[in-house]
Amino acid sequence: MRDANSFDDFYRSTSARALRYGRAVADSPVEAQDLVQEAYARAWRQWAKLAAHPAPEAWLRLVISRLATDRWRRLRAWRLAAGRTGPPDDVRPPGEETVLLVGALRQLPARQRQALALHYLFDMSVEEIAREAGVPTGTVKSWLARGRARLAALLPGVVAEELEVNDVA
Repeated sequence: MRDANSFDDFYRSTSARALRYGRAVADSPVEAQDLVQEAYARAWRQWAKLAAHPAPEAWLRLVISRLATDRWRRLRAWRLAAGRTGPPDDVRPPGEETVLLVGALRQLPARQRQALALHYLFDMSVEEIAREAGVPTGTVKSWLARGRARLAALLPGVVAEELEVNDVA
């Protein structure tokens, strides 16, 4: 297992243990997989030197531990910068109107859905949307009008005042 061609053997013989170790030091199985994958990527890049190490698997575990600590520190720093010190607040489930609106939006053609989102969620003008999409302003107005009309048909009595059929600007 010490020559430069034996990285594959090293990986095959240690990957299950490394993943178990990653799960022990990480917050989630997905994070554990990320840590172990990054550790193996580093081992592969340095394999010529690591192959001569007296305990390459111990080196790998050390890398996994340090990567986990680094991620924890970055997450902690991010939370502190965002003014959060504890777990995030519980998020309420979406209201019935939100669920209905999202379901209706999914039934629209992609261009209409995108135009509505850009116009109403990002407050972009028709001209800005046209520039971004590379189409004439009339096309964007058509997408918006058709999208609003379709939403009105799909959501009778639920469509918000902001989506009035006459509003195209």
